[in-house]
Amino acid sequence: MSLDRGWSPRLTDATVLGRWPHLVGPDIADHCTPISLHEGELILQAESTAWATQLRQLQRQLLARLAAAVGRDVVRRIRVVGPSGPSWKHGSRTVRGRGPRDTYG
Repeated sequence: MSLDRGWSPRLTDATVLGRWPHLVGPDIADHCTPISLHEGELILQAESTAWATQLRQLQRQLLARLAAAVGRDVVRRIRVVGPSGPSWKHGSRTVRGRGPRDTYG
């Protein structure tokens, strides 16, 4: 008796995220991290804004490479986000607004 537990899409998503360096190569994998894969949209975080631009230009090649490795409908779109900036929020209590940066003028 075969039970369909809906694991196939999740397993394929985990394959893309877990085998990222093998799927795209070390040159690309060293400069970006796959954040999530949900409903065919892969979100990549680039290590710099320059790499974010480069990855946006390589989207077609990346989609073709991923389609050949894991199937056509697994990754349908790629969204590239830049590096996250430092957080100015420290601790559990914060002040709304600009905080300490607004006292300089």
